[in-house]
Amino acid sequence: MSSVFPTRFSRRAFLAASTGGLAGLSFAPGLAGAAAPLAPRRKAAKSTILFFLCGGSSHIDLWDLKPDAPQEYRGEFAPIPTSAPGLRLSEHLPLTAKQAHHLALVHGVTDFGRATGDHHAGYYYNLTGHAPDETFRQQGNDRRPYATDWPHMGCVVGSRKPAHEKLPQVITLPFKPSRAPYTRPGQFAGRIGMEHDPFFIAGSREHPLRFTAPTLTLDAGLSAARMGDRRTLLGALNAARRDLDQNAAARHYTQQQQKAFTLLSSSASSGAFDISQEKPSTIERYGKTINGMGLLMARRLVEAGVPYITVFWAEDDEVVANKCLSGGGWDTHGNNFGCLKDLLLPEFDRAYSALLEDLAERGLLSDTLVLVSSEMGRKPKIGDPRTRGMGSAGRDHWTACMSVVMAGGGVRGGQIYGRTDAHAEYPADNPIDPADVVKTVYHAMGIEDLNAVDLQGRPYSLLDQGRPLPLFG
Repeated sequence: MSSVFPTRFSRRAFLAASTGGLAGLSFAPGLAGAAAPLAPRRKAAKSTILFFLCGGSSHIDLWDLKPDAPQEYRGEFAPIPTSAPGLRLSEHLPLTAKQAHHLALVHGVTDFGRATGDHHAGYYYNLTGHAPDETFRQQGNDRRPYATDWPHMGCVVGSRKPAHEKLPQVITLPFKPSRAPYTRPGQFAGRIGMEHDPFFIAGSREHPLRFTAPTLTLDAGLSAARMGDRRTLLGALNAARRDLDQNAAARHYTQQQQKAFTLLSSSASSGAFDISQEKPSTIERYGKTINGMGLLMARRLVEAGVPYITVFWAEDDEVVANKCLSGGGWDTHGNNFGCLKDLLLPEFDRAYSALLEDLAERGLLSDTLVLVSSEMGRKPKIGDPRTRGMGSAGRDHWTACMSVVMAGGGVRGGQIYGRTDAHAEYPADNPIDPADVVKTVYHAMGIEDLNAVDLQGRPYSLLDQGRPLPLFG
């Protein structure tokens, strides 16, 4: 696949810029100084919540609006002021705008032409910090997760943090993006071993307050008292094993299933999964949707001391898929503005702002890093030729530029880091590698030692590219 970078930005120049230090990096006026050194971390964050907007969210319509660009780029949305002076967001993020004093917007995250433009490669790069290898170009979205893949950043965090007394180190909810066997790579522990894989709990669009793990109900329907009944436990265990035996790949998750039984039989830990314990007003504030309840669950798990929680935006919604001419979620190939305004942004704005507000009110935000990311941005020039062209007002995949957002965990709020060109197509100055974002997460969590040893006893680094961004202080 040919590079999307313009002639003036050669891949060599981008690579040189990315490894040549932070000098010359530009910031939004009045919000940050150029080439700021990495401030000492006050203390390590206790948890990270990654809210991953599956499908490829449009940076130019959410975080990096260009109101002075030509109409065919800037689109229909206008920026609005926020609680942070000089920081503006989409007019369709009014609740998030009130929390902007917590936010660090990072613009100009780019794939350096290393990705393929497919979803699989985008997931892998942004979840692991490692550029996709040649197999992604050969297989595209048919590329399956490999045992030799580089690990999801959450799995690295979990492997380096002291073991939780009751709960798993790493939890993923409410679904695993894409359907087996072509599950998106980058979600798993890969080469550091399946014992570090995320513990998966599934949500339900029809019953958003109900979570399963994955054959056991994590709500009032399967209480600790019922799990205390040996016959109930034995029957559930046998049923789960029979289900697992039907799929050879699923057998690897027997260990995870055993954890589920242990968790649910312990009243000390099972309560962390019971959203029904929340006040009705809290549930209403997040929004009684699968994504809203996913973030509420994440907050409960932070309170319980889980080091890393990934909430993947549930994208298999036929309404969104049909309206956006895509597989759902943030993949807005068609009707980009209608999909965002009517469906995606209201749900996101409500749930995400509620999470930040809730964490701050409970005194948890300073110890919790909240990262919003995606597998790619959207093409700034409106009109996706792969669908209905300009008539569909869609935006195609765009890996040359995207934005990520961080809050909490020692990150200084109310800042913009990085700058894009007048059309939000390319980084205007030093580009930011996904490895830089991952290294920033590691830094926030106090993880500096990334040395590992392979099965042959040979040492290697879990991520030798990138450096933490100077967002702290």
